[in-house]
Formats: sequence, structure tokens, C-alpha cells
Amino acid sequence: MSIVMHKEYQVENTRDSQRILQILEDKIYEYNSSKTNSSGGNIFSRIVRNDDGEVIAGVAGWTWAGACEITLLWVQENLRKKGLGKLLLDAAEDEARNNNCSVVLVRSYSFQAPKFYQRHGFAIEHITDNFPEGFQYYFLLKRI
Repeated sequence: MSIVMHKEYQVENTRDSQRILQILEDKIYEYNSSKTNSSGGNIFSRIVRNDDGEVIAGVAGWTWAGACEITLLWVQENLRKKGLGKLLLDAAEDEARNNNCSVVLVRSYSFQAPKFYQRHGFAIEHITDNFPEGFQYYFLLKRI
């Protein structure tokens, strides 16, 4: 365990990153909610399984303060371009509408699916070039 010292505090590595991630997310949500008087955020996930019960596609994200962010959308590679991505995107947008969101946000690398999102009504808001080197990082938005 590595420790960085400060005269009053210390920064330490942790082996339980998932638990710490949840603590940090909770604390930031509490702060953001207190500053905006907007609580009631929700996380969501939807999956598609094959006949054997294996997860072959899924989407996850959150809704809060009139916005929805799709943080993960994945379709098994050999099943892409068969409508599963659209099915999941529609499910996420339904979640957004059901939570009174007017905007859906998503981030994507150039080697992932920015064109997929654009085909489904998302507009590019920002592109970071050369991140990672040789690629681009997209921030896309759709008003619903």
C-alpha cells in the first residue's frame, strides 16, 4: 500500500476500488443535489440475453436533473448491426422520458460508435482529438 504524506493528511492506495467509487459517487451526488435542489436521480440498466441466458448486449446509465447519461452501451461483436443497439438505445430514451429528462448524453471513442449515435439523432457537441493517440473522443447530445 503506497501512502502520500501531507503535513495534516495522507493519501493512500486502496484495494477496494469498487467500494470507494461508490462512496465518491454518493458524495458527489449529495453535493450536486444540495447545490441544485434537484434530487431523485436514478441509475438504470437493461440487458438482452440469448437462449442460454448469456448477456449478449446491455445499456446502463443514470437520470438526474432533467438529463440522462448513457454511460455504457455494449453489443456482442458478432451480433452488431442486427438492431440490438437501437433496441437498447430506445430503452434508455424511454427511461429518460419516464424520468422527465429533456436531454440524453453519451460519450464514445471514434473506434466505437459515434456514427451509430448520430444516425439515431445525437449531435456532436465536442470532439477531443488524439485521445487516445490516433483516435478521437466524442461527446454527443440528443434533445428529446
